[in-house]
Amino acid sequence: MTSTATADEAPLVLIVDDDEEVRTAIEELMLSVGMEAHGFGSTRDLLESSLLEQASCLVLDVRMPGSSGLDLQQRLSAAGISRPIVFLTGYGDIPMSVQAMKAGAIDFLTKPVRDQTLIDAVITGVECYAKQRAHAQVIQQHVDRFATLTPRESQVMREVARGRLNKQIAFDLGITEITVKLHRSNVMKKMQASSVGELIRAWEILPEELRQSQRA
Repeated sequence: MTSTATADEAPLVLIVDDDEEVRTAIEELMLSVGMEAHGFGSTRDLLESSLLEQASCLVLDVRMPGSSGLDLQQRLSAAGISRPIVFLTGYGDIPMSVQAMKAGAIDFLTKPVRDQTLIDAVITGVECYAKQRAHAQVIQQHVDRFATLTPRESQVMREVARGRLNKQIAFDLGITEITVKLHRSNVMKKMQASSVGELIRAWEILPEELRQSQRA
């Protein structure tokens, strides 16, 4: 059985189940494959904990007294909190599973679940979250670089991304073609793009609202 722990930090898995024996068993299972794990008896206890910010994956029971696992999924989504979720249920409920999967759940498993099946689902969630974090870091990196551009450089970058030629950009912005070339060179350096293709990709990576704000 392969450990998913890294040299720097083990993934944190949070379990929400009102059955203490189930929580303990899942915690021990996650620990056995190199993950950190912490259990909660209710969704309220989880929301009141600071551990949610550190979590790489959530394992949620569907049916619990009070707020259910599905309720928590909806609440996190409404708050813009993205965490991979593996659902566990003691009942084979197809409509619930469809609802959960459409909302982005990693898997919807029926109790009792095989250890390896649960491990595989959680590993998929952890890997998914790692990719999400890496993508978010790339976006932030490009946003930070974009923030170093002057307003005119931002305009030039937008026009280059649109496929406009230097002479067309010069005409549209009311500046000389030489000035456009200077701005374009500065943009390439600041955005750390070695080609026009890389610059276009950098533009496309920027959040939509930031790109929209550059429209004339």
